[in-house]
Amino acid sequence: MAANSTTNGTGAGEVKLHKKIFIRGKIEAATGLHIGGSGTTLDIGGLGLGVIKTPQGIPFIPGSSIKGKLRSLAARKHNGAVDVADDSKEVVRIFGQGGDKREAENPTRLQVSDSSLDQKQFKQDFAILGGALWTEVKTENSIDRKSGAAQHPRQIERVPAGAKFSFEFIYNVFNLDEEKEDVENILSYMRILQDDYLGGQGSRGYGKVKFVDVEITEKSVGEYMKETPTESETKYKLGG
Repeated sequence: MAANSTTNGTGAGEVKLHKKIFIRGKIEAATGLHIGGSGTTLDIGGLGLGVIKTPQGIPFIPGSSIKGKLRSLAARKHNGAVDVADDSKEVVRIFGQGGDKREAENPTRLQVSDSSLDQKQFKQDFAILGGALWTEVKTENSIDRKSGAAQHPRQIERVPAGAKFSFEFIYNVFNLDEEKEDVENILSYMRILQDDYLGGQGSRGYGKVKFVDVEITEKSVGEYMKETPTESETKYKLGG
């Protein structure tokens, strides 16, 4: 029997939106953060092309980087999978499975926007950098295992610890029976990420982040019939 599209959100050949859940807040870099742009290199003795930036030269965190990391952690949580073909139903339901037909049948429920740097906070906390400098450069070395000597120095650009980025995740509720499990899973992936790393050079201590000032609200489909839709509180909490 097909699921009831009114209560469960999906009937045969139908995907019905019931509401949207918004997870917003700040991503704070607890250690230096390096998310490279296209063509980033780490040439010996030189500075790579650095962290990814807007056309105005301001670092940001691509939504694809955040979502990809969350998906990877989700896959490892549920079944240790690293191949998307082996993803569990929980992962596929939240993140989708790719392909036009599969996306139409099982649309991605989680949208992750690019996270922009909180420029006001940055300028207040990092006035010491002066001017329009948004990053720092750290010199890394490899160690010769026999002699213990540092060798092959390379310079890596990164956003300094303490910088904050505004983030927004939107979870589309297509099935009310799956909402609680999905949202609680998303929050658990965020908690795991706080004890993992985001971006590159994680094994060297880069990319440790924490989610702060997190607020979770929802907006029903009925609200969108109004000229000014309003959001209401939910029962979900990151620290819950």
